[in-house]
Amino acid sequence: MDSNFIPRRHFLKTAATAAGAAAADRFLHADTTQSIPTRSLGRTGERVSCIGLGGYHIGQARLAEHDAIQLIRQAVDRGITFLDNCWDYNDGVSEDRMGKALAGGYRNKVFLMTKIDGRTKKACGDQIDQSLTRLQTDHVDLMQFHEVIRLEDPDRIFAEDGAMEAMLAAKKAGKVRFIGFTGHKDPYVHLRMLDEARRRNFHFDTVQMPLNVMDAHFRSFTHEVLPVLNREGIAPLGMKCFGDHFILDSNTVKPMECLHYCLNLPIAVQITGIDSPQILDQAIEAATTFKSLSQSEVASILERTKPAAMQGKFELYKTTAHFDGTAHKPQELG
Repeated sequence: MDSNFIPRRHFLKTAATAAGAAAADRFLHADTTQSIPTRSLGRTGERVSCIGLGGYHIGQARLAEHDAIQLIRQAVDRGITFLDNCWDYNDGVSEDRMGKALAGGYRNKVFLMTKIDGRTKKACGDQIDQSLTRLQTDHVDLMQFHEVIRLEDPDRIFAEDGAMEAMLAAKKAGKVRFIGFTGHKDPYVHLRMLDEARRRNFHFDTVQMPLNVMDAHFRSFTHEVLPVLNREGIAPLGMKCFGDHFILDSNTVKPMECLHYCLNLPIAVQITGIDSPQILDQAIEAATTFKSLSQSEVASILERTKPAAMQGKFELYKTTAHFDGTAHKPQELG
């Protein structure tokens, strides 16, 4: 047996504890002069709110446009500075609404991120320009390659006439300040993307991935990818705290426990969907009441969620195509 082998049960326990300790040491010295604590965004020199507003939910049809705009502005007024979005969310409605919400001086108050699906130079370039038009801005602070979920995605993005060429051109033109990528399927795909970047001497500024109480037990981004990002100074962005609603459906953990567990990880920001004033209140409460979790508190959460989490039953973004937007519309990849 390899002398470096660690039994899985021991690994899960020690890794979670180590992650919490690292968070306390490196991320939780947060600026609390604002209503919501802020954290460093990797090596960028930027600070962002530890909770971010997800862009998907604000574009859904069940939320009226006026209400969505007000919700975004209320979030910013209360201290959320990190705003997430994507070119394909709700066929562009999410970006349209966010662009309207950021008028009247709000754009200057936020760190604005969006994502593109295109894997070719042309598709990526076109989508970047469309996103800027919808968001009513001449630049975004962070642009990310969306849904890096296939083994071939890194090859396509970095290929000749691939999406990276368009992204670098956009950065040179001042349309994009920082570059990252996202994905939710398997940590191995993230590691392939990082390997390809490293091979080409390219340093991503951010990486977005699922981080939650169940990820620790199944195809774990927490254990496989997060340590690499921390070591290389790449800002980790957490998402899918609740796995949509499925993790809460397991009846093993409460919403505030989910949020606090994520904030205890060594990450820059935890992005969460906000589609009502009540959910906004919940996110604000999580950020303002968070304190570093003890080893026993982390262990308790992991033990409670372990039986439900082992097969990925409540992490459908890993085990099904339910969350794969580009699988339903492959033409958007270019």
